[in-house]
Amino acid sequence: MVESTIHATQAVVTLDVALPGIIWGWMITLNMWAKSIGTGVILVGAFLLYRHKKEEMPNLRWTMPLISFVALNVFLLFTLVDLHQPYRMVNIFLHPHWTSAITVGAWMASIFTGLITVMMLIGGFDAFPEFRRHCPVGKKVRSISGFYEKAFPYIVFLAIPVTTYTAIIMAQSSARELWQAPTEVMQMIWAALMVGSAALILVSDSWSKEARKDLALIMSVAVFFSFMMYMGEYFFSYKSAEAEATLEYVHSGGSYNVEFWFGMVLGFIIPFFLAVSNMKNENKTLLRFAAILALIGLYLVKDVWLKIPQMLPLS
Repeated sequence: MVESTIHATQAVVTLDVALPGIIWGWMITLNMWAKSIGTGVILVGAFLLYRHKKEEMPNLRWTMPLISFVALNVFLLFTLVDLHQPYRMVNIFLHPHWTSAITVGAWMASIFTGLITVMMLIGGFDAFPEFRRHCPVGKKVRSISGFYEKAFPYIVFLAIPVTTYTAIIMAQSSARELWQAPTEVMQMIWAALMVGSAALILVSDSWSKEARKDLALIMSVAVFFSFMMYMGEYFFSYKSAEAEATLEYVHSGGSYNVEFWFGMVLGFIIPFFLAVSNMKNENKTLLRFAAILALIGLYLVKDVWLKIPQMLPLS
C-alpha cells in the first residue's frame, strides 16, 4: 500500500484502490464483432462486384445489405444498452461536440446504417417483386431503385472509418496501454474483411465457383495477416511495463490463456488452411465450416484482448 500522512490533520492518503473488475465486458465484445460483420460484408461485397458480374452472385444485391443491416443494429443496440444513461445519447445529435471521437463515430455509424437500410429495401423489393406489389411502399422504393448503385461507392468509403473509429476511442483510454497499439486500426480492418467474407460464404451456395474462390482468398489473407499481427503484439516486447504485465495474464497460463489460444486455433489457424485448400479443390461444406469457425474465433480473441487490460489495478 502506498500512503502518506498529512500532519496538519493526521489524515492518511492511500492509493490501494480496489480493482473495480471488468467494466467493458461481453457487450462491448459483441458490439465490435457485430460492427466488423456489418462493415465487412460491404467491403468484401464491393470487391466481388468489381471482380464479377451480378449474375454470378444472384442474391448478393439484397443479402449483403440485409446482413449488414442486422449486424449494425446489433452493434447499435448493445452500444445503447451498455450506456448508463442511454437516453442521453440523443444529445450527441442535438448538441454534438465534433472534437469527440464518440460523436463523430455515432454520426458516421447512424448515416451508414440509414443508407444501408435504403439499400436493403431496394435490393429486397427488386429481388421479390411479388412482395413489392403487396407492400404499400413497394412502388415508391422501386422508383428510387437507381439510388442503390449511385450511393454504393459512398457507402463503401464510409464503411472504413465506421469500422476503425472504435480503435481511436480505445486509444484514448490512456491507462490501458495494450489498446493504444497503432496496429489496432489495421486489426479492425482485417477483422472486417475476415468476418465479412465469412458471412458472405454462408449465403454463397448459388454463386459461381470463381466468386467463392475469391471469398476464400479474402478470408485466408485477412486471417493470416490478423494472426501475424496478434502474434507480433503477443511475443514482441512492449516498452510499457503496463502492457507487459497485461500480456503476462496470457503468457503465464493465467486468466484467459485458454480462451485466447482456443480462439486463435479455432478462428485463425484452422480457417486459414481450410480456405487455402478450398482454393485448390472446392468443397462448399468445408468452406462454410471455416467461415463459422472464423466468426466464433474472432469473437473469442477480441473478448480476451478487450478484458485482460482491465484486470490490472490502475494504482
